Amino acid sequence: MKLIFASNNANKLKEIKALVPPHIYILSLQDIEFDIEIEETGSTLQENAAIKARSIFELTGEACFADDSGLMVDALDGQPGVKSARYAGEPSDNLANIQLLLHKLKGKDNRAARFQTVVCYKDAHKESFFKGEVHGHITAEMHGSNGFGYDPIFIPTGYTNTFAEMEAEEKNKISHRKNAIAQLVVFLNQI
Repeated sequence: MKLIFASNNANKLKEIKALVPPHIYILSLQDIEFDIEIEETGSTLQENAAIKARSIFELTGEACFADDSGLMVDALDGQPGVKSARYAGEPSDNLANIQLLLHKLKGKDNRAARFQTVVCYKDAHKESFFKGEVHGHITAEMHGSNGFGYDPIFIPTGYTNTFAEMEAEEKNKISHRKNAIAQLVVFLNQI
């Protein structure tokens, strides 16, 4: 089975390819020679995932899926949330995003947070959504060099290391993206 992943994010593509079984072949936008940036204008992760999946389906007519992920911090009323990738402004800058988040959390005791991913699958017959989540807390400073995004400051509940201190295999067993993609794989195996 071939499936287009509606994203230009090489880090997400690498994670997702590691999460799906070999009988599901993931094509990137680069693989299908689409070098487009789809504007994420939704006010929720689900809306953004749907915008991306619908856009690629309309352009290709092929089954595809997209995701949108966000970090929700309790002490910041759920920020950065849907704005996670561009929290510090345009263009997207992981380090600037982390620095802004840590600045806003300075002096706050409640560091509880959760990562959430919503995946939208789209084909000619259906559109389906899958949500994954992992709870944890935000560290006071960055630790580790693996992963991407907010991984250096997020420690999942029950662990002592940030996502960025974990090997990809360990992160992929518990991550928000893994939880959503696992549901997608079950769905794909049923159709």
